Amino acid sequence: MSLQEFVPTPRFEEYSERFKDFFTMTRREDGVLFVEAHTLGGPIQLSVQNHRALGQMLKVVGADPRNEILILTGSGDEFMMGSDPEGFALEEEDLEYWAYEYAYKDGRINVSALVNDLEIPTIGLLNGPGFHTEIVLMCDISLAAEGATVFDLHYDIGSVPADGIHNCFQELLGVKRAAYALLTGEAITAEKALEWGMVNEVVPRDQLIARAYAIADHIMTQPRTTRRLTTQIVRRPWKQRIVNDLDGGFGIQMFGHIAKKKAVHGEGHIRSTVDYVREGRKNNFD
Repeated sequence: MSLQEFVPTPRFEEYSERFKDFFTMTRREDGVLFVEAHTLGGPIQLSVQNHRALGQMLKVVGADPRNEILILTGSGDEFMMGSDPEGFALEEEDLEYWAYEYAYKDGRINVSALVNDLEIPTIGLLNGPGFHTEIVLMCDISLAAEGATVFDLHYDIGSVPADGIHNCFQELLGVKRAAYALLTGEAITAEKALEWGMVNEVVPRDQLIARAYAIADHIMTQPRTTRRLTTQIVRRPWKQRIVNDLDGGFGIQMFGHIAKKKAVHGEGHIRSTVDYVREGRKNNFD
């Protein structure tokens, strides 16, 4: 008998309750885990609180050996189109502390945890228009609802687009298309995202979750070890991309914030910046 016992692994009943204010979680008996990010039950409104919670959730999910597939999505008709009105008070109160503690550190964990801390296949569902879509586009398989829109708002709010979205766009779009999307805030339709290889399928919104489960059912037909080892093969390009570019890019973005000495994540600022997407325009300057 061993002199020591294993440290207990996370229990679904405990962490699903712990994260309920940020994520609604359901898990089937076979270990297929469905996680729906939300703010007060509706679409995600970005804040330092849910920014941190994402990485915390991914690490806990990855540490539970009973999870076999992660399906990750947002709530409602939009993925993320606004920010919590008080969700960046910490940025305004102490920009330097926020830039490291809540942006650089938490943000790098969010992206690296998705790629490195999950040994299981991941399916990302883009349920509607939104920014920070890298969290679903960098999943192993990505589906988009009809009417969903991919865009990045960083440059238009005065922030360097280098906190993970640059990794995502450069890997999926290539240098030229990524440069245009990051500098102009190009609104990329679900159909164009499919054509350009950002997503694998575009399906009607009311069929999005069912389609994800159908794909999960197929993945589950092979043994556990095969599933998990295959995941490490298909994820290697993302691992290399974030090793090469994530930390440095994030550091450049935070230097931009500190040098400018100005908070940029105010709710009104973001709301006015993304209006062109809701209006169906390609960008906000034409």
